[in-house]
Amino acid sequence: MTSTRDPLNAFLDYPDVPVPNAQNGPLRGLGLGVKDIYDVAGLPTGGGNPRREKIVGVAASTAPAIDALLDAGARFIGKTQTDELTYSMIGMNAHFPAPVNPRAPDRVTGGSSSGSAAAVAGGLADIAAGSDTNGSIRAPASFCGLIGLRTTHGRIPLEGAMPLSPSFDTFGWFARDARTYAAVGEVLLGEDTHEVELFRPVRIREIEALLFGEEERSAYVQLLGHVLDHFERDAVYLGLPGDTAELFERFKEVQAFEAWQVHGEFLSSNDAGLGPGVKERFAYARSVTEGRAEAARQRQRDFKADMAALMDGDMIVVMPSQPSAAPLKIATQDELEKYRAKALTMTSIAGLLGYPQITLPLGEVHGAPFGISLMGPAGSDRQLVLLAQAILSATGSR
Repeated sequence: MTSTRDPLNAFLDYPDVPVPNAQNGPLRGLGLGVKDIYDVAGLPTGGGNPRREKIVGVAASTAPAIDALLDAGARFIGKTQTDELTYSMIGMNAHFPAPVNPRAPDRVTGGSSSGSAAAVAGGLADIAAGSDTNGSIRAPASFCGLIGLRTTHGRIPLEGAMPLSPSFDTFGWFARDARTYAAVGEVLLGEDTHEVELFRPVRIREIEALLFGEEERSAYVQLLGHVLDHFERDAVYLGLPGDTAELFERFKEVQAFEAWQVHGEFLSSNDAGLGPGVKERFAYARSVTEGRAEAARQRQRDFKADMAALMDGDMIVVMPSQPSAAPLKIATQDELEKYRAKALTMTSIAGLLGYPQITLPLGEVHGAPFGISLMGPAGSDRQLVLLAQAILSATGSR
């Protein structure tokens, strides 16, 4: 269950255990929430499933990425809610009360890093660790008006974390302001391996076509103007080397195959009581053969090579973070699945490429937050964070 002291249903009601942190450092005084897929010594790592929580017991050590934040002075507040086994992006776990989106209480927070986003958006934490396999940082950041970076695949270690799909899993975090976000980046990211300055913005029509409707397109044009003002040039169009729907299908096959390799034994041996949507996705995951997964991986390799050939080193992709504002909490399961299909098609591009993508909280649509993203080449994470800081500062956002 969630914490009884938490009005946003962001934190889990785990026992209070001492979690030491440095008394000095660049993150001194910042309260830290930790998504319940990362080990914290003395606490369980439930991964959003009560049965798993009982089986795994308490962690003996803390995940290295979380340790780095604690060593930099961040103060652990608690474990935050996650969608079940992280195999969802809506932010509603059948086993727990839904986290509250403080910026749009009638809408979902997004997931799977749902509690982390709610905690930061609601001021219960200054920063919160999450993860992004296919949008689990970028969607909640866009929905809750936060900054969120999907890091270059493999850049931040994921030891001590419950996996979903190792080919796509990445570490990420949330903050409300760019200065705090950059401070965390300095602790976790190290130096960029991509040294060419990103100053030439590009757009991709096939991705923008996934926006829901006219209101979203109009809002996106305004956001685009703010970003392009920073670069002081118009964006050129880059043709995506592939069909977005087909590429997402290949992503989905690899993700599903790996998800079953990770969780199949647990699910086959236990009555995990999976919630709606998650249950059906794991049923699909069980059906994906190794041959299908390898064919999908080859398509991914071809796509990465084609994209690398198209993009010069100074190019940066400007794109929507999500196709619309967060879905309403009263949406039907069918409506949520239709939203997921478009949203995950959009977010799968960075996942297939292994590229970093940062969401900037610059706009609104339907009276709710609506983000815009910058996607750069592998190893350009810190440059993306600095660009986000400059753009947000120029617009007076934060």
